[in-house]
Amino acid sequence: MPSSVEPAGDPQAQWDLQQWLQHAQQLHAQAIALGLQRVRQVRDAMGLQLRCAVFTVGGTNGKGSTCAFIEQVLLAAGYRVGVYSSPHLVSFEERCRLDGRPIDASRLPAHMLAVERARCSVQPAVALTYFEFTTLAILHALAEARLDAVVLEVGMGGRLDAVNVVDADCAVVTGIALDHVEFLGGDRESIGREKAGIFRPGRVAVVADPDPPRSLLEHAQAIGARPWLVGRDFGWSSADRQQWDYLGVERRFSSLAYPTMRGVRQLRNASAALAALEAMRERLPVAAQHVRMGLALAELPGRFQVLPGQPVVVLDVAHNPEAAAVLAESLDAMGYYPNTRVVFGAMADKDLPGIVEAIAPLAQSWYLCDLPTPRAASAQALRELLPAGARASCHGSPSLALADALAQSQPTDRMVVFGSFYTVGDVLAQRAARSRDEHARSRSGPAG
Repeated sequence: MPSSVEPAGDPQAQWDLQQWLQHAQQLHAQAIALGLQRVRQVRDAMGLQLRCAVFTVGGTNGKGSTCAFIEQVLLAAGYRVGVYSSPHLVSFEERCRLDGRPIDASRLPAHMLAVERARCSVQPAVALTYFEFTTLAILHALAEARLDAVVLEVGMGGRLDAVNVVDADCAVVTGIALDHVEFLGGDRESIGREKAGIFRPGRVAVVADPDPPRSLLEHAQAIGARPWLVGRDFGWSSADRQQWDYLGVERRFSSLAYPTMRGVRQLRNASAALAALEAMRERLPVAAQHVRMGLALAELPGRFQVLPGQPVVVLDVAHNPEAAAVLAESLDAMGYYPNTRVVFGAMADKDLPGIVEAIAPLAQSWYLCDLPTPRAASAQALRELLPAGARASCHGSPSLALADALAQSQPTDRMVVFGSFYTVGDVLAQRAARSRDEHARSRSGPAG
């Protein structure tokens, strides 16, 4: 593998993370260009290999939560674990976690330089997309970290996603729904075929969708993968909202506390994670106490995240109709609130009418927001999708929309901030900035 020691006189060796990210955005004419040939060329030029157990997690929704459950159980068992996920909410370094913490941003430029040199060593130089370039950089960081296990979250699809240049020892598909239809196909069969591309011959493929597309199962059979299906090979049972049991192929964990991560689908995600760990039990054994501790510690910002204080503020990155329906179900399970005020911003290429339809029955007021990307639907365009007579206002950013909603609210109201990662990320970034300012003022003490 190329050395991280850089020769003097190379200007790129002095670049910081932001300079590298700007560079990566300019390498390819398209933001999304599916295909693995470019990534494989650069991977091979880098000599990139992950010499540890690899879990690859794909699916339409629930990927991030499933990755977090696998990660935290393995950490509780004492293993060294790396995670790659995307997109990020606030800062790019969130995309790479080492032993449960985001990688130090100062460490990433060396890995991006390794990608740059490798892509330029191939003639003609390989034009990578932003996602491909940054994925290879993070894979390089994970490869050098001497880990016991790596958990890779698929960005989009599976078959042609950049993470699929790594062979998974265990693959997980959380569920199949319509999203990214312009790239993956307009029906579940087409999308299922793309998601199944992360399966490998002879290796377990955990399928947590209770009604998987036939195309996914046929692909597993065609390549000789070993599908473990929810409801047939593994699952869960729960008599109340306090405890649940994991029912595996050979293992059973009884009287587990509900995961700390909230939401009606988290038992399904947790069960998929435990099935994946069961599939890898000979290589990465975990005990019941590790499972209990890991489920308790797993958390993920922006996934039905309830902020402390009043009024209640719920953050969720639901950005397709299925995720919005799950969000609505989880909100309904919270109990009665006299007013639910909804902050919403999303990408224009999503099924926006389907998303709005799922949330509209719960919303008394809408606070629609612009987002800082050309892909986003404008707040005014979102307003035109609301039911007739819906109370709505338009704002320049999610944080401004939330500030207006809070100014009009009572302590018994509920705020729901949802949609794009940009929507939730802006609110989290503003919240973090206020916390830093308050901390700085408290340290400086009174004036005079």
